[in-house]
Amino acid sequence: MLSHLVVDQALYFGDSLFYLVCFILLMWLIKIFAWGPVTKMMQDRSDKIANDIDSAEKSRTDAAELVTKRQQALNGSRAEAATIVQDAKSNGQQQREQIVAQAQTDAQTLKVNAQKDIAQEREDALASARNDVADLSIAIASKIIQRELNADDQKALIDSYIEGLGKHHES
Repeated sequence: MLSHLVVDQALYFGDSLFYLVCFILLMWLIKIFAWGPVTKMMQDRSDKIANDIDSAEKSRTDAAELVTKRQQALNGSRAEAATIVQDAKSNGQQQREQIVAQAQTDAQTLKVNAQKDIAQEREDALASARNDVADLSIAIASKIIQRELNADDQKALIDSYIEGLGKHHES
């Protein structure tokens, strides 16, 4: 039995040594053919995920900057539009004031011209009336007195009378 035991133990060590060699050989083959590619694949995957995260963060930052720029541009456009509207209102107000001032000036000029025309017409009418009255007075006086008066004396007398009438009507 002892011999049987020794043989069993020798077989056991032989089997163990064979299994150990097979295990080491299998591990070495796994390391060469499987572990390296799997590790490389895992590392590549890890790098890709890290790059995707970095890219997503950069995209988010770029998008936030773009939103800020667009908001600033929009605010600038609104301010510019408000300025344009204010300028247009101001220009419109100035033009309105100029038109009103010009209309008032034109109306005043027309009024002054009309007053001058009225005064001239009045003077012309008075001069015509003086001449007519002087001629009529001379004719009447000639018939009444039966003699001709000096025309210059008669005209001076009538002019003073008409001036008195003109002053009487003006007051």
